[in-house]
Amino acid sequence: MATIDRQTATLALAHALSAAGRGLPVFPLSATKLPALRSPHHGEQPPVHCRGECGLPGHGVHDATTDPAAVRALFAAAPRATGYGIACGRAPHRLVGIDLDIDTAHGNDSVGALQQLALQHLFTIPPTVTVLTPSGGRHLWLTGPADTTVPNSAGRLAPGIDVRGSGGYLVGPGSITAHGRYRLAPGTAHLPPAPCPRALLRLLTPPRREPTPSGSPGHPGKETAPGRRGEGLIQFVLAAHEGQRNTRLFWAACRAYEHGFGDTLADALTAAAVRTGLTEQEARAAIASAERLTRGRE
Repeated sequence: MATIDRQTATLALAHALSAAGRGLPVFPLSATKLPALRSPHHGEQPPVHCRGECGLPGHGVHDATTDPAAVRALFAAAPRATGYGIACGRAPHRLVGIDLDIDTAHGNDSVGALQQLALQHLFTIPPTVTVLTPSGGRHLWLTGPADTTVPNSAGRLAPGIDVRGSGGYLVGPGSITAHGRYRLAPGTAHLPPAPCPRALLRLLTPPRREPTPSGSPGHPGKETAPGRRGEGLIQFVLAAHEGQRNTRLFWAACRAYEHGFGDTLADALTAAAVRTGLTEQEARAAIASAERLTRGRE
């Protein structure tokens, strides 16, 4: 087993060095997809929020580097590393990762959801580096402009779609985890990461929500009119197939409440959900859950 471990670590280092050679900042990962180096501040009181300023390794994505000697030093300090992470949002590529999860148990069709967003917002995903995950999902590599910071998010764009931006990382191809190997999709290894379409970039970097007058604590007194955005959410719910109706409704309701027109759109969302096969009681319960979750973030 020790021999296999050494071989795995050697391969991980080789893949990491190859990625660093293409200008992608890398750092070692364990089989759990977490940073392989323990924080030098572990156990310190109070918790120390250091991003590597101390000069010691063990700061996760903040250790990421393209310098071959530094990459070798990181892996030498993490002999049981089985893979590597690629820091997103960093020059020169400023990588933006679109993580499409596969969740057949809950009926999430992340690929279909992305295609629907592309149709709705008039953009196409260009040919780009694509990494296949052990669970059957995929990571699309895109690049962002220097003047835009793309935040990390989970499920905000659509159910099953996570975004890796500034401060986040992607598991690099060739990495081995407890669930299997990450590998490049056939026909994409020779491609550079493609520029993120402008329309998609706008979805990934939503404008900061403006404060609204308060009628009571935690409840806006005046809501924004839903307009075309509300229509898009309704259509998103109407397009749900069996097994994804509740998930789509909950996601749409969260977005509506986040943007201040949840109460205004609640009846229309309920009607749309009933048309897809949910009962009115089920729809109202999902919308109420979305309201509680969203209000709790304010």
